[in-house]
Amino acid sequence: MIRCTRITSLVENTAGRQGVIAEHGLAFWIEADDVRVLFDTGQGLALEHNADALDVDLSTADHVVLSHGHYDHSGGLAAWPEKFRNMPVHLHPAACDPKYAQGASDDNHYNGFAYHNMDELQKAFPNVQPTPKPTEIAEGIWVTGCIPRTNDFEDVGGPFFRDEACTVPDQITDDQALYLITVRGVVVVLGCAHAGLVNTLDYISQLTGRDHIYAVIGGMHLHGATAERLDRTLVALDHYRVRIAAPCHCTGPQAVARILASQPDRFTHFPVGQSIEIG
Repeated sequence: MIRCTRITSLVENTAGRQGVIAEHGLAFWIEADDVRVLFDTGQGLALEHNADALDVDLSTADHVVLSHGHYDHSGGLAAWPEKFRNMPVHLHPAACDPKYAQGASDDNHYNGFAYHNMDELQKAFPNVQPTPKPTEIAEGIWVTGCIPRTNDFEDVGGPFFRDEACTVPDQITDDQALYLITVRGVVVVLGCAHAGLVNTLDYISQLTGRDHIYAVIGGMHLHGATAERLDRTLVALDHYRVRIAAPCHCTGPQAVARILASQPDRFTHFPVGQSIEIG
């Protein structure tokens, strides 16, 4: 069981202190006792600058975990391959699958990983470790692998597709979360929660056998979510008695405002430069 956890925001849409850069994307530096994990890598433009500004030595990471293959979570890996070349890189095998998005004006664009298949990725990073199912990467630190979609009110959160013409919907099966078993309880770290925040929490509760989740930190992809989905998400945070809720990146201003208004005691703003300490 992890006694001391510190999570630092390295890449996020907002900057919380002087000298760091905001970027549409996500990367967290996780220190769990003596293990260091880089969770997601942003687009690659801000990662190294912010790490230097925050005195984080990326070369000391014991593990790199990618939540999914979208460019704003995986780009830093491709931007700095020498830095991460020999580290264990954990990701779902489908992270390299084709990924496209459709903008408001039908501007279809590639939205995925710089590496287009696992062979290409493994040439760049020999220590790739696919995580299609729940995997303990270090003592008390787990990635979920593929998250079951069991409810009828959550979707992937946007117009995502597997083809350039944007005709084949992408279910983003590579979406995975990281969770830590700490002295305070289960701490969940999200990339975008494309599988749905409630599906994710339900699955982690099932995997751990625990009905209390201490903290939920990261992107929740609730931008444009229906009122029902927002309501049921708030109910889930209550159900799991979440003490710390830090919605980031893709959560969306409406959803962030709802969480803050309805649950101010648990809400935590988490821009670049801020850290959350647990334990």
